[in-house]
Amino acid sequence: MTGMNWAGNVVFGARSQARPTSIEELQAVVAGSDRVRALGSGHSFNRIADTDGTQVTVAGLPRDIEIDTSERRVRVSAGFTYAELAPHLENAGLALPNLGSLPHISIAGACATGTHGSGNRNGNLATAVSAIEMVTAPGDLVELTRADGRFDGAVVALGCLGIVTRMTLDLVESFVVAQNVFEGLSDQGLDEQFDEIFASGYSISVFTDFRTNRIWCKRLATDPPPGEQMFGATAAPEQRNPVPGMSAANSTAQLGVPGPWHQRLPHFRPEFTPSSGAELQSEYLLPRRHAVAAVRELRALRERIAPPLQIAEIRTVAGDELWLSPSYHRDTVGFHFTWVDDTAAALPVVDAIEQCLAPFRPRPHWGKVFGMPPAVVEAEYERMPAFRELIREYDPHGKFRNAFLDECLVLA
Repeated sequence: MTGMNWAGNVVFGARSQARPTSIEELQAVVAGSDRVRALGSGHSFNRIADTDGTQVTVAGLPRDIEIDTSERRVRVSAGFTYAELAPHLENAGLALPNLGSLPHISIAGACATGTHGSGNRNGNLATAVSAIEMVTAPGDLVELTRADGRFDGAVVALGCLGIVTRMTLDLVESFVVAQNVFEGLSDQGLDEQFDEIFASGYSISVFTDFRTNRIWCKRLATDPPPGEQMFGATAAPEQRNPVPGMSAANSTAQLGVPGPWHQRLPHFRPEFTPSSGAELQSEYLLPRRHAVAAVRELRALRERIAPPLQIAEIRTVAGDELWLSPSYHRDTVGFHFTWVDDTAAALPVVDAIEQCLAPFRPRPHWGKVFGMPPAVVEAEYERMPAFRELIREYDPHGKFRNAFLDECLVLA
């Protein structure tokens, strides 16, 4: 049996697939498998979810949501997507502090790969996790909380430790966001006012093809409106899509119209195909102090980047304590690239970008296309030896390993 990821660039090689309908059934599947991997919403662009054994989806497990309004937290089945969870939180007057560009992604998969939204003070999605429940290699059901010294290694764990079944997320009071797009930001304006631009809203993105730049400003509705000009850029007169040529109907509401957090923080609406739908993606996260220098280096590559590029996005993410998070112990700037659906055209450009960014100590997004050698990747994660110890503890025989992990990490 085979399937494909969302983008269609990966055909899975699993010899069997399982969709358990209870935790007990999942435990039996894991215990009885020699190799097993979890598949979330399939929004990874590499083979991280693949296996030559059994591929498991937790989408069929009981759909549990337990909201504790007094403690501001929710315990939720890992197979939920953010789009499915958010309305329940909003109805309880609560919110997650951050969301990714796409609300379509599964909670477990997003956290396991260090997926993020944007905002100088916003950590990646996994930083909201305060407890994690998973089925380990022998089929045991275990839970780790922040009180456990291993917890920071178990949240962004790339599926190496077990199949996650439930997660507890910290919440905040619900809040209202207004979104505006500003066009015509000059290269000089971006470089000279980079810090001010990314401090000007709750969540800021700059979309660029390294010739033209747009500011995507998501501000709290209680903050003053930005007006018709922002850092020399002009307010867009109508709704925009981040990807040029794509319908603006797919995008969350703009033009300063206020709305609840979950209908503004993502770029794309859950009822539509996210982004372009036919694409590949890469992303590199590096220390924020290198942002302007990295922008300039990438701009010098624009003739090389242009043919396969649909759009690039620049975002900031707050540092965190999660061992394999691309923002571990450093405030981060992310350079995200949406490529045309042509692997042969994209990969040489990906290689050129990695060479260009190498002096700035990039960490690749775990769920996207990259080619950095495993020793180079490992060098950026000081807790990788401790993570290997966690793997030996929870999966000594490599049940959750796959070819992607063997190729990209020095885990032996």
